[in-house]
Amino acid sequence: MAEAELLLGDKKIMLPIIEGSEGEKAIDISKLRAQTGFVTLDNGYVNTGSCESTITFINGEEGILRYRGYSIADVCQNLDFLETSYLVIYGELPSQEQYDNFCRDINENMVLDPAIFALMKTFPKVAHPMAELISAASSLSAIYPYDTESKEETEKAIVQYLAKMPSLAAGIYRIRKGLPVVAPDPTLSYAANFLHMMFQDTDADHSRDADVVKALDMLLMLHVDHEQNCSTATVRVAGSSHVDLYASCVSGMAALWGPLHGGANQAVIEMLNQIHADGNDLDKYIAKAKDKDDSFRLMGFGHRVYKNTDPRANIISQHSDQVLEKLNVEDPLLDLARNLESVARGDDYFVSRKLFPNVDFYSGILYKALQIPTDMFTVMFALGRLPGWIGQWRELKADPMLRIGRPRQIYQGYTQRSVAAKVTRHH
Repeated sequence: MAEAELLLGDKKIMLPIIEGSEGEKAIDISKLRAQTGFVTLDNGYVNTGSCESTITFINGEEGILRYRGYSIADVCQNLDFLETSYLVIYGELPSQEQYDNFCRDINENMVLDPAIFALMKTFPKVAHPMAELISAASSLSAIYPYDTESKEETEKAIVQYLAKMPSLAAGIYRIRKGLPVVAPDPTLSYAANFLHMMFQDTDADHSRDADVVKALDMLLMLHVDHEQNCSTATVRVAGSSHVDLYASCVSGMAALWGPLHGGANQAVIEMLNQIHADGNDLDKYIAKAKDKDDSFRLMGFGHRVYKNTDPRANIISQHSDQVLEKLNVEDPLLDLARNLESVARGDDYFVSRKLFPNVDFYSGILYKALQIPTDMFTVMFALGRLPGWIGQWRELKADPMLRIGRPRQIYQGYTQRSVAAKVTRHH
């Protein structure tokens, strides 16, 4: 085994080098503190591998994203959301029989216990949909408990979670609107059922339109997993305490809610609203984006991981015009978004810095065209990401090296002090 040599004063420490299947290299420091008394400091863990995983591979420099070895383009072209979910959770593509059984089990478990809808109705109208989703999803542990030590019951819980999620999301929307909740239709696909439960009896019900259903399926597939991001790492840390599947994924939802993570596509629409309210003056906002002293940023451009182009954006951009044309939506924000994309792609400032539209830019536009409210965008993200969280949790639970997550810190506070020496009042 290859090793790295670490010199601490006159002491030499040899640390194992771990190499991943795609050539990634890591120095194993798991025994560093025991051997030396030292820990490493890595704010945000951006240079720290927290686990070994077989689920998702990302090469940000080359714009590569693969689920279980399959490129995201291959997945979106040839699979649907439930096939992708099965792949990510269980490691291989399902046989026809496995797929049919999986779809049947999902459809049979979509109906929610009335107690969950009763809970939703207690939320104030001003509550954020993500706050409602987190609360409602938390109730699954109480309403659908299972033996966490039983493999069979755990597999049933996985199906329950996937099945209940679109019903939770649609129920939140309907109740906020003062509309009756809609029961799932067992003849519809996963994405079509969601549209049906959200928009029955409205002009937004495209559950029978194959092109629109495929577009939503694609949006969900693009978000299924993305390596050890903030929410996924949170699911793993929570799961390492042996808490159940429902609670582990709720922890991920809470992390996803943050505007620096799952709120990015919502921020795109809010930015477009800002520009539109200011007279659609794109030149002004392009100049503001270039001004390093200006706090304004073009939301939905560039990506922390992808240093070239976001492969998910390439896929969604190829379908967006077709879907928008099919939906025949007349919306000034959509026109503004197209103009902004065109200007940025033709401007050397953005091109030279590889600040291209990312998946959040296009997903925000398409969700808006589907008439999904802006404050529901992160709920949609959670709906797509749930299979990834489940797959990561399942992988974690099967790891024979599993240890409870417990990061170290470097304490920079006061050294020992005496209360008696500071307190002058009398008791």
